[in-house]
Amino acid sequence: MTETAPKKETILSGMQPTGALHIGNLEGALRNWVRLQDQYWMYLCIVDWHALTADYEDTSVLKDRVLQMTIDWLAAGLDPDKCALFIQSEVKEHAELHLIFSMLISIPTLTRLPTYLEKKKEGLDSYGFLGYPVLQAADICVYNAHKVPVGKDQEKHIWLAADLARRFNTVYKKVLVEPQVLLTEIPLILGSDNRKMSKSLGNHIPIDFTDKQTEKVIRGYFTDPKKVRKGDPGTPEKCPVYLLHRIYTPEAETEIAPGCRSGELGCVDCKMRLAGNLNAGLEPIRQRRAELVKRPDYVWDVLATGAARARQRAQNVMEKVRSAMKMAYREKKK
Repeated sequence: MTETAPKKETILSGMQPTGALHIGNLEGALRNWVRLQDQYWMYLCIVDWHALTADYEDTSVLKDRVLQMTIDWLAAGLDPDKCALFIQSEVKEHAELHLIFSMLISIPTLTRLPTYLEKKKEGLDSYGFLGYPVLQAADICVYNAHKVPVGKDQEKHIWLAADLARRFNTVYKKVLVEPQVLLTEIPLILGSDNRKMSKSLGNHIPIDFTDKQTEKVIRGYFTDPKKVRKGDPGTPEKCPVYLLHRIYTPEAETEIAPGCRSGELGCVDCKMRLAGNLNAGLEPIRQRRAELVKRPDYVWDVLATGAARARQRAQNVMEKVRSAMKMAYREKKK
């Protein structure tokens, strides 16, 4: 990954270290990242500092979670020669720009953000969580990223990053890129209980599950409540099993939906066809994952190399930031 082609724009994205990923993460983010890695300079970070906002007391789990997440990133097809994969805390420039950005935003602005209001009700009200969006803005701007691939529900966070970059450029000098949203059509992936698939809800299908474990989860999936037995007509668009068929079953609109609507296809048969297709679709990733699990040193080396690349880019941006603020005290006059 050598930035010798200036026409390429830069993308920054990241995930909190939650350990092994599930198919919601795969279809909602990873597949898109794999597609984008040939078109952009990609900086993809595991945001371990962000994870501290909610889980600061027990950090003993972080190392394994970082390792397992990186294994899934690589198994899904991210190529470390095309994109920098790294850990946020190993590039200290994130923290430096976070501090500077903290001077450019008011407390009322942060306390009005929907995410803060929502989590505050759950008891998450620390100084670190209040500043979470500011650190997120620094994560993006420290690479002068042009685009951030997100779903529509995350647009506001990118707007805040663009606003902070604009304020910095206005107060000091134009050195920061105002990042833009790269809207991504994220397929709706529902869990076994018909809610958004989430590890915290326990309704997920981990990528590293065996075929039998996957089949067991699929058997327990919520289905159209009006389709009680085979013969009852169903509404596939309201069924999370059909939503997964649309991703993993070729020609689902003609192979699955008509039988569901007529009642000819029962839910048990429908689920077993999905389990077969889902397992077949995940097989290549699971095979690569099994090989990577045996090579943890290689995985940590990928993260170290990615951090070195990210650090170089971030240091270049921060040199311009310090110079614009007239805080590059040892910089020689040109």
